[in-house]
Amino acid sequence: MKHSLRYPAMLAALVLATLTARAQTEPIKFGKPDPGDFTAAPFVGDSAAAVMLCDYGSSRVEMGANGSLQAITDRTTRIKILTKAGYGWATVEVPLFSMSQKLVGLRGFTYNLTNGAVEKIKLEDDGKFTDDVTAHLRIRKFTMPNVREGSVIEFTYSVISDVSISLPDWTFQHAIPVRWSEYRVNFPDYFNYKTVMRGYLPLTVREQTQGSTIMGNRATRTWLYRWAMRDVPALREEPYITTMNDYAASMDLELASVYVPGVGGKDYTGTWEKIDATLLQDKNFGLQLDQGGFMKDAVARLAFTPATTVEARAAAVHALVRDAVKYNGYETIYTSNPLRKTFGELHLGNAADINMLLIAALRVANVDANPVLLSTRSHGHLTTDFPLATRFNYVVAHVALPDGKDLLLDATEPLLPGGMLPERCLNQVGRLVMPDGKASRWLDLTPSQRRVHYQQVQLALTPEGALSGKVHEEYSGYAGATARAELEKVGEPKYRTQFAGKHTAWTVPSFAVSGRTNLLKPLVVDYEFAQPAEQAAAGGLYLNPFSEFVAEQNPFRHETRTFPVDFGTSTEETMMMTLTLPAGYELAELPKPAVVDLPDNGGRFFYTIAATGATVNITSRLSLRKPVYAATDYQYLRELYRLMLTKQSEKLIIKARS
Repeated sequence: MKHSLRYPAMLAALVLATLTARAQTEPIKFGKPDPGDFTAAPFVGDSAAAVMLCDYGSSRVEMGANGSLQAITDRTTRIKILTKAGYGWATVEVPLFSMSQKLVGLRGFTYNLTNGAVEKIKLEDDGKFTDDVTAHLRIRKFTMPNVREGSVIEFTYSVISDVSISLPDWTFQHAIPVRWSEYRVNFPDYFNYKTVMRGYLPLTVREQTQGSTIMGNRATRTWLYRWAMRDVPALREEPYITTMNDYAASMDLELASVYVPGVGGKDYTGTWEKIDATLLQDKNFGLQLDQGGFMKDAVARLAFTPATTVEARAAAVHALVRDAVKYNGYETIYTSNPLRKTFGELHLGNAADINMLLIAALRVANVDANPVLLSTRSHGHLTTDFPLATRFNYVVAHVALPDGKDLLLDATEPLLPGGMLPERCLNQVGRLVMPDGKASRWLDLTPSQRRVHYQQVQLALTPEGALSGKVHEEYSGYAGATARAELEKVGEPKYRTQFAGKHTAWTVPSFAVSGRTNLLKPLVVDYEFAQPAEQAAAGGLYLNPFSEFVAEQNPFRHETRTFPVDFGTSTEETMMMTLTLPAGYELAELPKPAVVDLPDNGGRFFYTIAATGATVNITSRLSLRKPVYAATDYQYLRELYRLMLTKQSEKLIIKARS
């Protein structure tokens, strides 16, 4: 948790002089680019759109003008733009997480080599913007001027936190190569910071040196930490991940404690239990949970009887809240308004507004409900052995069922039934926060629902090679949620048009969708299609019956991968196809069946084909039984997909009977 230091007595006793830690040469001088940056030779081996030449940050703790302590971070960055695809790096966003946090001293230059001379273009005020996202989040943006292929851009700024004694984290690895990245942190030893290195790359420099300063009338030690990386490779985007930030080389810092001799101190760390207790006393979290009295009338209209089960009560209350309040897309564990206002006036809220309202309403319905804190997939993995409240950015509801099972509920998505979390929440683990702290525990967020897609295809082939058929598709579990969301977004007419557009050679005379509103049942799509002949019948027919129904490319293109494959949930894809051959025709050769198994019962691809007279039956089934596969399983997973796609792309040779 990023903390604020609010001890008037402590602040009065602190007088920070200039910290005198051992001086280090700075790796970059703003306004003085290296002449070599404008020649092609240093970048011949780079296939990236841009290269970060240097990224240098320095954070320190100082006394502000109003007598409060400040955390100040200076940053200077220089980037070489190599291609047009790199122009995006000329627009920079700096998040400011409170109104007291401010960005100052912003300067920037674009350097272009024109007729052999370096032209220097200044970042002007018309290239600077501020976006007020929420009451607690502002984005300062700026776009460097006159950027073109070959440009060198650089910018520098400082971020000042007036009250918060929190030093920012640092990311060494980005989507483009980095020649040098360095971060320094300087603070008196009254402060104790935790540091956690993330990612898969080693540091080039890791130093800890000691200096001194005068605080009050007392000499005290200061600490200077210096971390750096040289020639950091670009973080390669991969499919099926949480967020790339989980795998980027980075250094996280968190204030652990403060202690000033003769004044006192405070321990900010400790245990998850302490974090639970603090949150339960927070007016925007725990103190909201029993504020649902205004829901009594709405809950009473649900007409529960003594025989109504806990699960049925939970489902009804979930539907009530889900239909009453719309999600604004903001992920947080803190409510932004009183629950009464969210429900009765705004009908709109963030994740906490909606799901804390859900918990409060469940309690009114005599259902024992409590919050589960988690980190969404885009926010990153949650490390259970490192107690930090800032690792959470989302809250859902937990209901303990009589059989001892856990029921998790989220009311932000109108197309998800109770007991099914949005995919953004499928991030392995969450923390159940109970009124009795000893009962709080970690929960496995692996869903019981799978991503299931079932296709039943009936094809008829003519002697000329034309195809026609009927298709029945069912989307269940998370596949159903995805399909319903797309259908809701674009509407059925456009959904049909988009579908037909994927099959340019088809005509689709009929197309029907059913099961849209029953969220507990599959979404069903039934359609007919016709595809004209592409070849003459002389010499036989060559047909790939799967070509229009399955993917053609392996999603795992790279030979190696250093981090896990995270699908979020298990997967089942089944195709059952019946092909009717023209009269007087048969398969020239029956393809071989195939079975491919992943280690440790992790999954299977199954393919079988049988022919009886003019009828050919083909079954293809992919089962991925794990939501997450370790990096060590990557080669097996990649090979399974390769063999599956090879098998599904086999052409059937169809000839006239002799």
